[in-house]
Amino acid sequence: MNEHEKYMSEAVKSALKGMQNNEGGPFGCIVVKNGEIVGIGNNKVTSTNDPTAHAEVTAIRDACKNLGSFQLDGCIIYTSCEPCPMCLGAIYWARPDKVYYGCNQQDAANIGFDDAFIYKEIALPYNKRSISFEQIGQKIALEPFEKWTEKQDKITY
Repeated sequence: MNEHEKYMSEAVKSALKGMQNNEGGPFGCIVVKNGEIVGIGNNKVTSTNDPTAHAEVTAIRDACKNLGSFQLDGCIIYTSCEPCPMCLGAIYWARPDKVYYGCNQQDAANIGFDDAFIYKEIALPYNKRSISFEQIGQKIALEPFEKWTEKQDKITY
């Protein structure tokens, strides 16, 4: 077994453990830095009543906590399945060096985890989406943005 297969095996073990504990769906993820696993996660959506508790998000949170950083510079993510749109966004915000995935979107869709509708929704105008989006109160909402631009001690990311 090569190094990548070893790490993917760890991501799969996390998925299986989560399933056995009835924590959520069949997904697992690890974060590796300098050859060491620094974050582990599995899907915990149903056990935590948190629709954002996907394997990649829980692994990113664990790694960031363990590293004391909000960035995953120098890290590699191994996930048992190609990330959904939400996890893809989280991965880009975390900024790891690379992502390896096991199963793909079609494999997930084959067992009832189909994200295709989200990709279609993103491309639609707000008024055509299945969940209505409407902008209100922009003048009010701009206040934190204005204060952010003036803030001298902000930590940029």
